[in-house]
Amino acid sequence: MKTPTNPSKNTTQGRRQALKSIGLTGAALMLAPQIIVGKTLAPYKISIRSAKVYHQGKIEALCVGITHDNKLKLSPSNLEADKIIDATGKIISPGFIDILADNAGSPETTYKIFEKYKLADGASTVLQMHGGAASPASYHQKFDSKPHYVNYGVGVFVMVLRNQYANLATRYKLTEKGLEEGGLGVCHSIEYQPTPYEELLGYAKIAAKYDRPYFLHLRYSSPDKELEGVKEAIKLAQDSGARIHIDHLHSTGGTHNMSQALELIQNANNFGSKITTCVYPYSYWATYLVSKRFDPGWQQRFGLTYEDLTIVGTGQKITAQNFPFYRQQYGVLVAVPPGTMPFEKTINLALQTDFCMIGSDGGIERDAKANNHPRGAGCFATAIRHGMDIGMSLEKVLSKVTTLPAKLMRGAMNLRGEIADDYIADLTIFDPKTIAGKASVANPNQFSEGIDTVIVNGEIVYQDNKLLKTNGKPIRY
Repeated sequence: MKTPTNPSKNTTQGRRQALKSIGLTGAALMLAPQIIVGKTLAPYKISIRSAKVYHQGKIEALCVGITHDNKLKLSPSNLEADKIIDATGKIISPGFIDILADNAGSPETTYKIFEKYKLADGASTVLQMHGGAASPASYHQKFDSKPHYVNYGVGVFVMVLRNQYANLATRYKLTEKGLEEGGLGVCHSIEYQPTPYEELLGYAKIAAKYDRPYFLHLRYSSPDKELEGVKEAIKLAQDSGARIHIDHLHSTGGTHNMSQALELIQNANNFGSKITTCVYPYSYWATYLVSKRFDPGWQQRFGLTYEDLTIVGTGQKITAQNFPFYRQQYGVLVAVPPGTMPFEKTINLALQTDFCMIGSDGGIERDAKANNHPRGAGCFATAIRHGMDIGMSLEKVLSKVTTLPAKLMRGAMNLRGEIADDYIADLTIFDPKTIAGKASVANPNQFSEGIDTVIVNGEIVYQDNKLLKTNGKPIRY
């Protein structure tokens, strides 16, 4: 005969068993991978293994993880992730930062072409500080709703304000308004648009008030006067307290007197000034024939002839006969011969200093036969290759395309420009043996070699010479 069951006792035991089961399940959920709608996620979204990592100024063997909220994590051992990238033989760097990009011509229609070639050169952040926008607010209103391959931002473009407004007080007011709107700095090119010193000082004081850099294309390029331009920039820094950045010193300010220019800047910095500069890794410059650089007397100033000028993207030579015609055509960019700015006398000297970084001063604006300097597509791969070829450590070269630009743009670039725990995941993976720029005067439209992968804000946007998605974000204050 069966023993009668006790309903009350069974109910109590059932409740205890259910609570015990719930407790075990809860503990298991705390220890197990996250479960979302039936999909199990590993602790990290991406794990990059078997590479060397540029970290705190050194090249180290580390695993780099990207969290599900697109932040970085470093580990001496492998991290488990949904996606594993085997980067054997590669270098993991912060995404390269171009502080001196230029996409002045019809950006609404050309910006994705412009960004594509930057991305393929390893750049994850592209800032237009050799131009920019008269109104950063209007720029961002127009562009922030569009898809971007890279992070992007602009400074306040003084040249446009000066063209639009005759009243100096209005120019100053709109410059300050541009910084209030999130502009990354003040940008002016006084060789192309000569401006009185007192007016320059006003812009510098506005930049200092907001602790933004003042990007300056110097006044002179000739052998006998270029150092006067460097001294003027130093005086601006001293008189205003602004952080002055001298654009491409090797082509404007130090072409013929680089060692003296660098000494002047270093001495000024030793006494409290805050002056930086940049170079691009090419021994020739290029600019538009309509610019003031080609005002009468240019042959004597630069030691060049008509036949030394080549229209970029076509290979066509300028002659005495066609010069007047092309001089009247807006947007015809010509390059001077290689060696016009000898590496050993200009760029190589500047790269040895701690205040010089890399800036492209360029951008590709058309998808075929672009009339743009090759630096618009190959600046960073070329710079890394060149630096290593002349005996610079890879660590020092990488500082000039990552940490130094990020520090210059401080505030706007917080948590970017370094590989560190909880920093935003902007990364470039490249092969140090094969990295090189391929763009040339005859054909600027070429992707760089050796750029394996570019990650922007935690997403793989470029890999194996293919653009995979857009994930760029605005950079602004």
